[in-house]
Amino acid sequence: MAISLQGNAVVGQSGGPTSVINQSLVGIIEEARRHHHIEKLLGARHGVRGIIEEVFVPLQHLDSDLLERIAQTPAAALGSTRDKPDRDYCQRILAVFKKHHVRFFFYIGGNDSADTALIVQELAAAEKYDLRVLHIPKTIDNDLRVHDHCPGFGSAARFVAAAVMGDDRDNVSLPGVKIDVMMGRNAGFLTAASILARHHEGDGPHLIYLPEAPLTEEKFLADVQAVYKRLGRCLICASEGVRHPDGQTWTEKLASNLDMDMHKNIQLSGLGTLGDHMGELVKTKLGIKRVRSDTFGYLQRSFPGFTSHVDAQEARLVATQAVKLSAEEKTVEGSIAMRRVSNSPYQIETFLTPLNTVARLTKQMEASHIIGGNDVSPAFADYVRPLVGTLPTIATLDET
Repeated sequence: MAISLQGNAVVGQSGGPTSVINQSLVGIIEEARRHHHIEKLLGARHGVRGIIEEVFVPLQHLDSDLLERIAQTPAAALGSTRDKPDRDYCQRILAVFKKHHVRFFFYIGGNDSADTALIVQELAAAEKYDLRVLHIPKTIDNDLRVHDHCPGFGSAARFVAAAVMGDDRDNVSLPGVKIDVMMGRNAGFLTAASILARHHEGDGPHLIYLPEAPLTEEKFLADVQAVYKRLGRCLICASEGVRHPDGQTWTEKLASNLDMDMHKNIQLSGLGTLGDHMGELVKTKLGIKRVRSDTFGYLQRSFPGFTSHVDAQEARLVATQAVKLSAEEKTVEGSIAMRRVSNSPYQIETFLTPLNTVARLTKQMEASHIIGGNDVSPAFADYVRPLVGTLPTIATLDET
């Protein structure tokens, strides 16, 4: 196949790390070795920050054994960034690309990373600089538009499901009310994955609260009271972004001095505020004495040794597809998306979707997957189950 463009390539990682983001990095490195259109492959330290500071790591000659170990290591091997580039910032990126004869830009990240890739691509096109920009999806939030699901989500969902399975057994052993808070600012996919913890009648989580379903304190207390009266215990999973009907998160109303990142997002992750407040409500309003809460925080996204096999495979697949597309004669830009062809047996296919279909905006869970504002449908369980893979086996004496 004739190749119309040759030059150097830059790969960067952005946003919150995941268990499989390095699978995508290694996928790019290994596939780039098979193509002659990429002369040098440079890794940008800490994403776009490394690009504008010209801090690059040569990647094409790394040992294969080392690469496989890196692929299985969670979090971002190149380092990540929370920088949110505007057009001036992206103009600096393009200037560095020109200086280093970079013709291919592979950016691994979420919707903000796709937005950065889009701006860089638009600037390059305006200046008639031939640059192929490809976004490789990554987010445990699973909230990229067009994409059926995103690399990183399956492994984080597997962690959540297994952790809640164990927590449910703990709650059976010492009955009371237990509250688990998961990541999910605007989308509840990760918290909803806790539904996979249910194996027997009466298993938790008994209540699941998501950002997509507004929640009042009155409804929350009524829900808990009903479950506790029926079972003598209650296990609750709540997204960190659970909201009041007015749209403001519970955490924002509770704390006025929260930190804000470069994306103007209030810090919700890693705080015990929401769980503590929910627990205190249960104690004071319902009079239940044994009430505990945990915030899963950052453990969910880069937990080693518990990676979903499907997630790892797909994270590498979308990356190799990006390199293959960059070799085509025609000009290429876009995000490598996955489309589900079949759920049983599970099968997906990849396709290229324009950057502007993924950038900036996010998607939320389908309304049909949310039941009564406090539960998740079996259809969602069917959707997420293949991404998570086999979970640990549990049993109860009641089965005898």
